[in-house]
Amino acid sequence: MSEVSGPLTGLKVVEFAGIGPGPHVAMLLADLGAQVVRIERPGTRVVNEVVERARHRATMDVKSEDGKAFCLDALQAADVLIEGFRPGVMERLGFGPDQMLALNPRLIYARMTGWGQDGPLAQAAGHDINYIAITGALAAVGREGDTAVPPQNLVGDFGGGSMYCAFGILAALLERERSGQGQLVDAAIVDGATSLMSFFFGVRHLSHLSTERGKGMLGGAAHFYRCYECADGREISVGAIEPQFYAELLERIEAPAELRHGQMDPANWEHYTARLAALFKTKPAAEWAELLEGSDACFGPVLSLEEVREHPHMQARGAYIEQDGTWHTAPAPRFSRTPGAVRASATDGVDVVERWKAEG
Repeated sequence: MSEVSGPLTGLKVVEFAGIGPGPHVAMLLADLGAQVVRIERPGTRVVNEVVERARHRATMDVKSEDGKAFCLDALQAADVLIEGFRPGVMERLGFGPDQMLALNPRLIYARMTGWGQDGPLAQAAGHDINYIAITGALAAVGREGDTAVPPQNLVGDFGGGSMYCAFGILAALLERERSGQGQLVDAAIVDGATSLMSFFFGVRHLSHLSTERGKGMLGGAAHFYRCYECADGREISVGAIEPQFYAELLERIEAPAELRHGQMDPANWEHYTARLAALFKTKPAAEWAELLEGSDACFGPVLSLEEVREHPHMQARGAYIEQDGTWHTAPAPRFSRTPGAVRASATDGVDVVERWKAEG
């Protein structure tokens, strides 16, 4: 693996291999310097070499005596445990939080689930779409008259899941500096997605920010905050909310004069949308980009994953890094003194745990 750097250098993490947000949590920590030992079942293969990067892999049958002994050695020396099984699985394996915190009182024990550790749905199977469905997030996405559209698994698994789990781990590590004690972090996607909806709970009295499907300003109903198709079939996005930005957008695209009045009146949105849709259809996306990109018109081309690496801004930011023929997303956020780094995985998880034991 490349030389370790980042603000979390020295942090020792044990990840019980899983899918979805759990591995993403481990990636976030590893990118910032944490040393992550990923415990995998025999026969496990790499599913996602981007999200599973920067791991020290250890293949273990955790139900065997040798496998259990290895896990206990690793957890006795670790700072953080990450697991994403259904409630009760770790307890049955002998690695429950009460047992592990007794073994290592400084351990931060992070549990990443969809429904949480308790409640009537805790033991039910589910996926991102189900978790965000009961939080109100899913109902807000889509067009009026159509069924809700799942926003990939960004809002649940990663927005409400892994990001909140990583935040919880870091908060618990900070508190440990004061108390000297570890604790359990119960990161549930339903909790995180509910927290993401806080803004909308606070603006329910504002009709233009409604989460009613197809009617809210931020949900695509407003003519100044949505995507449009261009002459070449490509799409562009505009997000000119503030009056001065809206005025610049209209001036640059030479929009009809009537659009300059009643921007925030929802009664105008459908008609104004039709006018802009017809206008944007007159030029290919590249020409609109020449007119709008980099201005205060709040513009961005709608790019595919295959295209984003070539965008000048993304290139200037170094948003993607090539390693051994694979393109990786760069570590985020960025740090002035202790930058993170994309590192390859290794197959020396057992050796790493031996070093942890030797270090005491």
